[in-house]
Amino acid sequence: MTRIFRLPVFAALSLVALAAAAPAPADKITTEQLLTRLSGSIENLKTLRCSVRAQERLQGTTYQQARSTMKIAFSPLKVYVRNQKGIEVLWVTGQNNGDAWVNPNAFPYVTLNLDPKGAVMRRNQHHSVLSAGFGTIADLIKGSSLRQDHAYERSFRYAGDSVVAGRACHILRSDFPQFRYVTYKTTKAEPIARIADRFGCGEYRIMERNGLSAGETVPAGKTLQVPNSYGRRTIVCVDQKTFLPTMVQVNDDKGLFEKFEFSDVVANQPIPAAEFTKEYKDYKF
Repeated sequence: MTRIFRLPVFAALSLVALAAAAPAPADKITTEQLLTRLSGSIENLKTLRCSVRAQERLQGTTYQQARSTMKIAFSPLKVYVRNQKGIEVLWVTGQNNGDAWVNPNAFPYVTLNLDPKGAVMRRNQHHSVLSAGFGTIADLIKGSSLRQDHAYERSFRYAGDSVVAGRACHILRSDFPQFRYVTYKTTKAEPIARIADRFGCGEYRIMERNGLSAGETVPAGKTLQVPNSYGRRTIVCVDQKTFLPTMVQVNDDKGLFEKFEFSDVVANQPIPAAEFTKEYKDYKF
C-alpha cells in the first residue's frame, strides 16, 4: 500500500533554512562556474549507485514518501531500482520490447512487463524511472530547446554554502515569483511530454490539473492549464567535492511540490553487466 502523509512543519521549514545560507564571499565560486560544474558532472556520469529519499505531493494535498536504492549505467541507459517495499524495476535499452521488468513483491508474485512511461508505472509518480538519478535536475537548470522563455533557468543563483547530511555543499537557489498556471491550446495532437518540455514544468502537474493520464496524446484544439515553469522556489544542494546534487527541493504556488535527498553516492565505478539482468542472483524477478 502506498504510504501517504501530511507534510510536517519541520520539513517545510527546511527550505527556509537552506534558503538562508550565508551569502557568498567575493572569492567564492560564481553562479556560472557552479552551474557549469554541476551540469558537467551530471553529463559525464558513466555509472551511478545511490540511495534516494523522495517526498512528492499527490492530488494537491497529500504527500508520498519513498526510499529507494538504484544502479544506473549510461550510454546506453540501464536502470535498476528497488524501494523499501521490495518492489524492483529493471529497464535496459533495447530489451524487453521497451518495457520494464517489474517485481511487485506482492500476490500473484509474477514479474510484470510494463511501459515505463505508461499510466500504471507513472501512477502517483512525478517522474519516470527513465529519469532516475539526476536527469530531472539537469533539465531544471538547462531547460528544453522547445522553450521560448528561459527566465526560470536564468533565475538560479549561487546562494552560499551549507552542510547537508554531513556533506559540505554549495547552494543553488531559484526564486521565480511569476510562477503560475497559464492557458495553452494545442494546435495539433501533442504528447504530454512535449507540452511539458515546451513549458519546462514536468508532466505530473499537467496530468493532475487537466485529468490526463501518463503517455496520453492531447488532441488538437484542447485547452489546458499548464504551469509556466517548474517551481516558484527551487533549492539545489551541490556536493563541493563531486559537484553532484545531494538534495533538490521545489516549492510552487501550493507549497512543497517535491524533495529528493541523495546519499551513498558512488559515481563512475564499474557496475558488472550481470547486475542489469533479471537473472542476477540478488534480484527476485
